[in-house]
Amino acid sequence: MIDETAEEIREMQTHSSSVVAVKATRALTELTEREFATVEEYTRALERNAAVLRRANPSHASLQNAVREVVHQVEADDPETVEAAKTLTETAIQDVVARVEAGKTRAAENALEYLSDGETILTHDYSSTVIEALEQATARGMTFDVYATEARPRYIGRKTARRLATLDGVEVTLITDSAHGHFLEGCTRVLLGMDCIVDGFLYNRVGTFPIASTAAQLDVPVTVLGSAAKIVTEGFAFENEYRTPVEVMAEPAEGFAIENPAYDATPVSLLESAITDEGRRTF
Repeated sequence: MIDETAEEIREMQTHSSSVVAVKATRALTELTEREFATVEEYTRALERNAAVLRRANPSHASLQNAVREVVHQVEADDPETVEAAKTLTETAIQDVVARVEAGKTRAAENALEYLSDGETILTHDYSSTVIEALEQATARGMTFDVYATEARPRYIGRKTARRLATLDGVEVTLITDSAHGHFLEGCTRVLLGMDCIVDGFLYNRVGTFPIASTAAQLDVPVTVLGSAAKIVTEGFAFENEYRTPVEVMAEPAEGFAIENPAYDATPVSLLESAITDEGRRTF
């Protein structure tokens, strides 16, 4: 389960950073089903497998923090038996998962105060927090027109469009990433998730920076949603991920190179605000 989850994260089969953090954390449950001779052997296995999950995507701050927190809670309690260590692991996993999921839900709830009925929104990538905010808003009778980018090269935005199309009150249109400038003039807001905010930059799916830059030129506010745990002040250095060129072009590249970064860096000065489980922060 741990190896399968790590591979899934590496292959980006799961897109939302909150969902990734929860899956990685829950994968550690597998260790509680194995046999260990000593507490030391168990804690070494916990540390080793937590490191495997963290290496699967070093850019996900929420994944890094969640998995580290499980290890920290177990080691801090200094269990005397293997069974006690396993019980502590299960409790820590439940605690961390509950906080990640509650943070996402609370951020979505807080966003409702700043969304207006009838808005035209542009969104990029796939954010479970953005989707939950729109779910909650439409459940209250609000309506929206939403432009969803394809989020190339992996077309993650198509998943967003399909999900939003199921919501009563949302009229969704799928567009290519490069068409954002054409449609932004008719939008009232850009609404995005966030992988993390570190040292004055929002790190998010590649393509976020040009969208935010165009929105700033057109005076369209950019709002990002996510858990406050994704706004990192220390102890984390973002590492971009360069993915396989095959995602860009299936046939071999002859005489030229292909670069495929997964994320880009957007200065927070281009954002109007970040709405988290702790409230709204302006920049």
